[in-house]
Amino acid sequence: MSPLVALIVIPIAGALLAGSGTDTAKYVVDGITKLTPMAVMFVFAICFFGVVTDAGMFDPIIRGILRMVGTSPVRIIIGTGVLALLAHLDGNGAVTFLITVPAMLPLFNKLGMDKRILVGITALSAGVNFLPWTGPMICASAALNISTQDLFIPLIPAQVYGLAFMVLIGY
Repeated sequence: MSPLVALIVIPIAGALLAGSGTDTAKYVVDGITKLTPMAVMFVFAICFFGVVTDAGMFDPIIRGILRMVGTSPVRIIIGTGVLALLAHLDGNGAVTFLITVPAMLPLFNKLGMDKRILVGITALSAGVNFLPWTGPMICASAALNISTQDLFIPLIPAQVYGLAFMVLIGY
């Protein structure tokens, strides 16, 4: 079953099996109404950062990071984390890896560095870079029935510590 069909059919079947009957349609409408503003923000972020990436906005950033890190493995790892952090501003993990890995892989190969470090620091950086328009934040705010801003602001100190931890691990 495709993911889209599964996300539609399984909840409806579950509601019907639970005995919701005609209330199922009400639940569907309520759910769509609740998630639509957040879904629009999420789709916009993906489209916006996709266009920005295709336009080459990250190219100067990548060149600057590569110029700063030189051939020091520690600086390369930390630079990889910073690049992943910037690439993850859209909240999309696929975009993060598609920008970071191709940019840094030749340097890792040239210096004989372990490619698992490249993937690990990229994932670590993306994992602590949660922003109000990212998927997990949108899902959590919808589940808690609060705005993404109300959820995000108290988490900023944890995010700062997480990013400092990423740099420490990179070091």
